[in-house]
Amino acid sequence: MTAPSTFGLSTEARNLHWLLSNLVEEVPGVHSVTVVSSDGLMLLSSDPGHHSPKAAGTPNGPKGSSADLATIVSGVGSLTVGAAKLMDGGGVKQTMVAMDEGSLFVMSISDGSLLGVHAAPDCDMSVVAYHMALFVGRAGHVLTPELRSELRTSMESAQ
Repeated sequence: MTAPSTFGLSTEARNLHWLLSNLVEEVPGVHSVTVVSSDGLMLLSSDPGHHSPKAAGTPNGPKGSSADLATIVSGVGSLTVGAAKLMDGGGVKQTMVAMDEGSLFVMSISDGSLLGVHAAPDCDMSVVAYHMALFVGRAGHVLTPELRSELRTSMESAQ
């Protein structure tokens, strides 16, 4: 993974990039990670330089691009919030989808923002969830409207 350029970003934004990079590099089985805002826009990505379709057979993320993972995370998050409302289940904390060839984890951060992780099918789900919870605990209080705006701008300029 190539580290994203954090030149010109605030300390908080650089720290979030660092936390995201560590999640991918330190947790076995994690392929890619994204953070999306409540309106579905990608704020952070473990592969911000990969916004165009990937070559066939690339195992690092969903087909296409990091934007695809953000779209999937946003959609899954929306569906689970709707399901929770219909079932009077309260707020959704985490969603996990186990597939034959991968796993998808979606965790609420704050004010509707979501952390999404695409991992290997044989990953240790409890380890992935634990590290996601650490990220959420560290990121949730700093993900202010100003920081979300800065992150959106940096993602748009990376495209």
